[in-house]
Amino acid sequence: MPELPEVEVVRRGLERWTTGRTVASAEVLHPRAVRRHAAGPADFAGRLAGRTMLTPRRRGKYMWLPLQDASSREEPGEALLAHLGMSGQLLIGDPERAREKHLRVRVEFTDGGRDLRFVDQRTFGHLMVCDLVPDAFKERDGNSDGTGDGTVPALVPEPVAHIAADPLEDAFDPEAFYRALRRRRTGIKRALLDQSLISGVGNIYADEALWRARLHWARPTETLTRAEAARVLEGAREVMGAALAVGGTSFDSHYVDVNGDSGYFERSLDAYGRRDEPCRRCGTPIRRDVFMNRSSYSCPTCQPRPRRARY
Repeated sequence: MPELPEVEVVRRGLERWTTGRTVASAEVLHPRAVRRHAAGPADFAGRLAGRTMLTPRRRGKYMWLPLQDASSREEPGEALLAHLGMSGQLLIGDPERAREKHLRVRVEFTDGGRDLRFVDQRTFGHLMVCDLVPDAFKERDGNSDGTGDGTVPALVPEPVAHIAADPLEDAFDPEAFYRALRRRRTGIKRALLDQSLISGVGNIYADEALWRARLHWARPTETLTRAEAARVLEGAREVMGAALAVGGTSFDSHYVDVNGDSGYFERSLDAYGRRDEPCRRCGTPIRRDVFMNRSSYSCPTCQPRPRRARY
Protein backbone atom coordinates (compact mmCIF):
# COMPACT_ATOMS: atom_id res chain seq x y z
CA MET A 1 0.00 0.00 0.00
CA PRO A 2 1.35 3.46 -0.82
CA GLU A 3 2.63 5.25 2.27
CA LEU A 4 3.23 8.94 2.94
CA PRO A 5 6.05 9.52 0.39
CA GLU A 6 4.16 7.84 -2.44
CA VAL A 7 0.94 9.73 -1.70
CA GLU A 8 2.87 13.00 -1.51
CA VAL A 9 4.46 12.31 -4.91
CA VAL A 10 0.97 11.89 -6.37
CA ARG A 11 -0.26 15.03 -4.59
CA ARG A 12 2.53 17.08 -6.09
CA GLY A 13 1.71 15.77 -9.55
CA LEU A 14 -1.96 16.65 -9.10
CA GLU A 15 -1.02 20.13 -7.91
CA ARG A 16 0.67 20.77 -11.24
CA TRP A 17 -2.11 19.43 -13.44
CA THR A 18 -5.43 20.01 -11.65
CA THR A 19 -5.14 23.22 -9.61
CA GLY A 20 -7.50 25.89 -10.89
CA ARG A 21 -9.18 23.64 -13.47
CA THR A 22 -12.96 23.27 -13.63
CA VAL A 23 -14.62 19.86 -13.97
CA ALA A 24 -16.80 19.41 -17.05
CA SER A 25 -18.02 15.93 -16.17
CA ALA A 26 -17.21 12.84 -14.11
CA GLU A 27 -17.92 9.27 -15.13
CA VAL A 28 -18.06 6.40 -12.62
CA LEU A 29 -17.30 3.11 -14.34
CA HIS A 30 -17.28 0.92 -11.23
CA PRO A 31 -19.54 1.72 -8.24
CA ARG A 32 -17.09 0.19 -5.75
CA ALA A 33 -14.67 3.04 -6.45
CA VAL A 34 -17.14 5.48 -4.83
CA ARG A 35 -18.65 3.04 -2.31
CA ARG A 36 -18.00 5.43 0.58
CA HIS A 37 -19.88 8.23 -1.16
CA ALA A 38 -23.18 7.36 0.51
CA ALA A 39 -25.42 9.12 -2.00
CA GLY A 40 -24.16 6.95 -4.86
CA PRO A 41 -22.29 7.32 -8.18
CA ALA A 42 -24.74 9.74 -9.81
CA ASP A 43 -24.56 12.14 -6.87
CA PHE A 44 -20.75 11.82 -6.82
CA ALA A 45 -20.52 12.83 -10.49
CA GLY A 46 -23.07 15.61 -10.07
CA ARG A 47 -21.22 17.18 -7.16
CA LEU A 48 -18.00 17.35 -9.17
CA ALA A 49 -19.44 18.85 -12.37
CA GLY A 50 -18.91 22.60 -12.60
CA ARG A 51 -16.60 22.71 -9.56
CA THR A 52 -13.06 24.12 -9.65
CA MET A 53 -10.29 22.04 -8.07
CA LEU A 54 -7.99 23.98 -5.74
CA THR A 55 -4.50 23.09 -4.49
CA PRO A 56 -4.42 19.41 -3.40
CA ARG A 57 -3.71 18.68 0.26
CA ARG A 58 -2.55 15.60 2.14
CA ARG A 59 -2.47 14.14 5.62
CA GLY A 60 -0.78 10.78 6.03
CA LYS A 61 -2.04 8.44 3.32
CA TYR A 62 -5.08 10.57 2.43
CA MET A 63 -5.17 13.39 -0.10
CA TRP A 64 -7.93 15.75 -1.10
CA LEU A 65 -8.72 18.42 -3.66
CA PRO A 66 -10.85 21.27 -2.26
CA LEU A 67 -13.79 22.06 -4.55
CA GLN A 68 -15.01 25.57 -5.22
CA ASP A 69 -18.00 26.73 -7.23
CA ALA A 70 -16.64 28.28 -10.42
CA SER A 71 -18.31 31.63 -9.76
CA SER A 72 -17.53 31.78 -6.02
CA ARG A 73 -14.58 33.17 -4.07
CA GLU A 74 -15.77 31.79 -0.75
CA GLU A 75 -13.73 29.22 1.12
CA PRO A 76 -14.65 25.75 -0.19
CA GLY A 77 -16.88 23.59 1.97
CA GLU A 78 -16.34 20.28 0.16
CA ALA A 79 -13.46 18.29 -1.26
CA LEU A 80 -12.75 15.31 -3.46
CA LEU A 81 -11.10 12.86 -1.06
CA ALA A 82 -8.90 10.04 -2.34
CA HIS A 83 -7.41 6.99 -0.68
CA LEU A 84 -5.32 4.82 -2.99
CA GLY A 85 -5.70 1.56 -1.05
CA MET A 86 -3.50 -1.29 -2.32
CA SER A 87 -3.39 -0.51 -6.03
CA GLY A 88 -5.13 2.81 -6.68
CA GLN A 89 -3.61 5.23 -9.21
CA LEU A 90 -4.52 8.81 -10.07
CA LEU A 91 -3.32 9.39 -13.61
CA ILE A 92 -3.16 12.50 -15.80
CA GLY A 93 -2.98 12.19 -19.57
CA ASP A 94 -4.32 12.75 -23.06
CA PRO A 95 -8.11 12.41 -22.89
CA GLU A 96 -8.05 10.53 -26.21
CA ARG A 97 -5.76 7.73 -24.97
CA ALA A 98 -7.11 4.21 -24.63
CA ARG A 99 -9.02 3.42 -21.46
CA GLU A 100 -7.05 1.48 -18.90
CA LYS A 101 -8.24 -2.07 -18.10
CA HIS A 102 -9.03 -1.18 -14.49
CA LEU A 103 -10.31 2.35 -15.03
CA ARG A 104 -12.87 3.16 -12.30
CA VAL A 105 -13.52 6.91 -12.51
CA ARG A 106 -12.77 9.46 -15.24
CA VAL A 107 -12.90 13.25 -14.81
CA GLU A 108 -12.88 15.64 -17.79
CA PHE A 109 -12.21 19.38 -17.57
CA THR A 110 -13.81 22.34 -19.31
CA ASP A 111 -10.52 23.35 -20.93
CA GLY A 112 -10.44 20.09 -22.91
CA GLY A 113 -6.92 19.32 -21.71
CA ARG A 114 -5.52 16.33 -19.86
CA ASP A 115 -8.09 14.30 -17.96
CA LEU A 116 -7.86 12.74 -14.49
CA ARG A 117 -8.38 9.00 -14.12
CA PHE A 118 -8.69 6.75 -11.08
CA VAL A 119 -7.39 3.28 -11.94
CA ASP A 120 -7.58 0.55 -9.30
CA GLN A 121 -7.03 -3.13 -10.03
CA ARG A 122 -7.97 -4.46 -6.59
CA THR A 123 -10.65 -1.83 -5.90
CA PHE A 124 -9.55 -1.33 -2.28
CA GLY A 125 -9.06 2.39 -2.85
CA HIS A 126 -11.90 4.89 -3.04
CA LEU A 127 -12.98 8.41 -3.96
CA MET A 128 -15.70 10.48 -2.34
CA VAL A 129 -16.96 14.05 -2.18
CA CYS A 130 -17.26 15.06 1.46
CA ASP A 131 -17.63 18.04 3.77
CA LEU A 132 -14.65 19.95 5.10
CA VAL A 133 -14.46 20.49 8.86
CA PRO A 134 -12.15 22.56 11.10
CA ASP A 135 -8.62 21.18 11.32
CA ALA A 136 -7.32 20.39 14.81
CA PHE A 137 -3.89 21.70 13.77
CA LYS A 138 -5.03 24.97 12.24
CA GLU A 139 -3.73 27.05 15.14
CA ARG A 140 -0.21 25.72 14.73
CA ASP A 141 2.52 27.04 12.47
CA GLY A 142 3.00 24.09 10.17
CA ASN A 143 1.65 22.44 7.05
CA SER A 144 -0.33 19.37 6.10
CA ASP A 145 0.84 18.77 2.58
CA GLY A 146 4.58 18.36 2.95
CA THR A 147 5.37 21.47 0.93
CA GLY A 148 7.06 23.26 3.81
CA ASP A 149 5.32 26.53 3.04
CA GLY A 150 4.40 27.10 6.70
CA THR A 151 0.64 27.13 6.12
CA VAL A 152 -2.00 24.89 7.63
CA PRO A 153 -5.29 24.34 5.79
CA ALA A 154 -8.14 25.70 7.90
CA LEU A 155 -10.34 22.74 6.96
CA VAL A 156 -9.87 19.01 6.43
CA PRO A 157 -12.26 16.35 5.08
CA GLU A 158 -14.55 14.97 7.77
CA PRO A 159 -13.33 11.34 7.30
CA VAL A 160 -9.76 12.53 7.95
CA ALA A 161 -10.54 14.40 11.18
CA HIS A 162 -9.44 11.44 13.34
CA ILE A 163 -6.12 11.03 11.52
CA ALA A 164 -3.08 12.20 13.47
CA ALA A 165 -0.53 14.64 12.12
CA ASP A 166 2.18 13.07 9.99
CA PRO A 167 5.94 13.35 10.62
CA LEU A 168 6.52 15.77 7.74
CA GLU A 169 4.10 18.33 9.16
CA ASP A 170 5.66 21.23 11.04
CA ALA A 171 2.61 20.93 13.29
CA PHE A 172 3.72 17.48 14.45
CA ASP A 173 4.44 17.62 18.20
CA PRO A 174 7.41 15.37 19.13
CA GLU A 175 6.78 15.71 22.85
CA ALA A 176 3.11 14.71 22.50
CA PHE A 177 4.24 11.81 20.30
CA TYR A 178 6.65 10.64 23.01
CA ARG A 179 4.03 10.86 25.76
CA ALA A 180 1.54 8.95 23.61
CA LEU A 181 4.10 6.22 22.94
CA ARG A 182 4.77 5.80 26.63
CA ARG A 183 1.02 5.39 27.32
CA ARG A 184 0.40 2.81 24.58
CA ARG A 185 1.98 -0.29 26.16
CA THR A 186 2.47 -1.99 22.83
CA GLY A 187 5.35 -2.73 20.48
CA ILE A 188 6.96 0.27 18.82
CA LYS A 189 6.20 -0.90 15.28
CA ARG A 190 2.54 -1.52 16.07
CA ALA A 191 2.41 2.01 17.49
CA LEU A 192 3.99 3.46 14.33
CA LEU A 193 1.27 1.83 12.23
CA ASP A 194 -1.49 3.37 14.38
CA GLN A 195 -2.79 6.24 12.24
CA SER A 196 -4.41 7.86 15.26
CA LEU A 197 -0.94 8.31 16.78
CA ILE A 198 1.16 9.18 13.73
CA SER A 199 -0.18 9.09 10.18
CA GLY A 200 1.41 8.07 6.91
CA VAL A 201 3.77 5.39 8.25
CA GLY A 202 3.22 1.88 6.90
CA ASN A 203 5.09 -1.41 6.98
CA ILE A 204 7.98 -0.30 4.76
CA TYR A 205 8.90 2.98 6.39
CA ALA A 206 8.30 1.67 9.91
CA ASP A 207 11.00 -0.95 9.33
CA GLU A 208 13.30 1.64 7.77
CA ALA A 209 12.80 4.16 10.60
CA LEU A 210 13.46 1.51 13.25
CA TRP A 211 16.60 0.34 11.45
CA ARG A 212 17.88 3.91 11.54
CA ALA A 213 16.92 4.24 15.20
CA ARG A 214 18.58 0.86 16.03
CA LEU A 215 15.43 -0.35 17.78
CA HIS A 216 13.72 -3.74 17.48
CA TRP A 217 10.13 -3.67 16.25
CA ALA A 218 8.85 -5.43 19.42
CA ARG A 219 10.44 -2.96 21.86
CA PRO A 220 7.75 -2.03 24.44
CA THR A 221 6.74 1.59 23.96
CA GLU A 222 6.50 2.24 27.71
CA THR A 223 10.25 1.56 28.01
CA LEU A 224 11.34 4.10 25.38
CA THR A 225 13.39 7.05 26.48
CA ARG A 226 12.76 10.51 25.09
CA ALA A 227 15.99 10.25 23.09
CA GLU A 228 14.94 6.90 21.57
CA ALA A 229 11.55 8.27 20.56
CA ALA A 230 13.33 11.21 18.96
CA ARG A 231 15.56 8.80 17.01
CA VAL A 232 12.49 6.97 15.69
CA LEU A 233 10.90 10.23 14.56
CA GLU A 234 14.16 11.45 13.03
CA GLY A 235 14.53 8.12 11.21
CA ALA A 236 11.00 8.33 9.82
CA ARG A 237 11.52 11.87 8.58
CA GLU A 238 14.90 11.04 7.10
CA VAL A 239 13.80 7.96 5.17
CA MET A 240 10.57 9.57 3.94
CA GLY A 241 12.45 12.62 2.72
CA ALA A 242 14.93 10.42 0.87
CA ALA A 243 12.08 8.41 -0.69
CA LEU A 244 10.32 11.58 -1.83
CA ALA A 245 13.46 12.70 -3.64
CA VAL A 246 13.36 9.66 -5.95
CA GLY A 247 9.60 9.31 -6.43
CA GLY A 248 8.80 6.86 -3.62
CA THR A 249 9.04 3.07 -3.46
CA SER A 250 7.65 0.84 -6.22
CA PHE A 251 7.77 -2.94 -5.79
CA ASP A 252 5.37 -3.59 -8.67
CA SER A 253 3.27 -1.77 -11.25
CA HIS A 254 0.58 -0.78 -8.72
CA TYR A 255 2.27 2.36 -7.41
CA VAL A 256 3.08 5.02 -10.02
CA ASP A 257 2.97 8.80 -10.11
CA VAL A 258 0.38 10.78 -12.09
CA ASN A 259 2.41 10.22 -15.29
CA GLY A 260 2.55 6.46 -14.79
CA ASP A 261 6.21 6.42 -13.70
CA SER A 262 7.56 4.23 -10.88
CA GLY A 263 9.63 5.39 -7.92
CA TYR A 264 13.19 4.21 -7.32
CA PHE A 265 13.63 4.13 -3.54
CA GLU A 266 13.44 0.31 -3.46
CA ARG A 267 17.12 0.36 -4.40
CA SER A 268 17.99 2.32 -1.24
CA LEU A 269 16.04 0.34 1.36
CA ASP A 270 18.21 -0.73 4.29
CA ALA A 271 15.93 -3.28 5.97
CA TYR A 272 12.57 -3.90 4.32
CA GLY A 273 12.57 -6.79 1.85
CA ARG A 274 16.29 -7.56 2.39
CA ARG A 275 15.99 -10.93 4.14
CA ASP A 276 19.40 -12.67 4.43
CA GLU A 277 21.16 -9.75 2.74
CA PRO A 278 23.98 -8.12 4.74
CA CYS A 279 23.11 -5.18 6.96
CA ARG A 280 24.60 -2.06 5.39
CA ARG A 281 25.95 -1.04 8.84
CA CYS A 282 27.43 -4.22 10.30
CA GLY A 283 27.17 -6.97 7.67
CA THR A 284 24.87 -9.26 9.70
CA PRO A 285 22.19 -10.92 7.52
CA ILE A 286 18.85 -9.11 7.78
CA ARG A 287 16.19 -11.10 9.64
CA ARG A 288 12.55 -11.50 8.63
CA ASP A 289 9.89 -12.04 11.31
CA VAL A 290 6.16 -12.58 10.93
CA PHE A 291 4.31 -9.53 12.19
CA MET A 292 0.54 -8.91 12.06
CA ASN A 293 0.16 -11.36 9.14
CA ARG A 294 2.88 -9.44 7.33
CA SER A 295 6.67 -9.26 7.53
CA SER A 296 9.03 -7.23 9.65
CA TYR A 297 12.70 -6.85 8.75
CA SER A 298 15.51 -5.96 11.13
CA CYS A 299 19.19 -6.48 11.84
CA PRO A 300 19.82 -8.99 14.70
CA THR A 301 22.99 -7.14 15.70
CA CYS A 302 21.98 -3.50 15.32
CA GLN A 303 18.41 -4.12 16.55
CA PRO A 304 18.62 -6.81 19.24
CA ARG A 305 15.35 -8.35 20.40
CA PRO A 306 14.32 -6.95 23.80
CA ARG A 307 14.11 -9.30 26.78
CA ARG A 308 10.48 -8.32 27.18
CA ALA A 309 8.79 -7.96 23.80
CA ARG A 310 5.36 -6.66 22.83
CA TYR A 311 3.73 -7.73 19.57
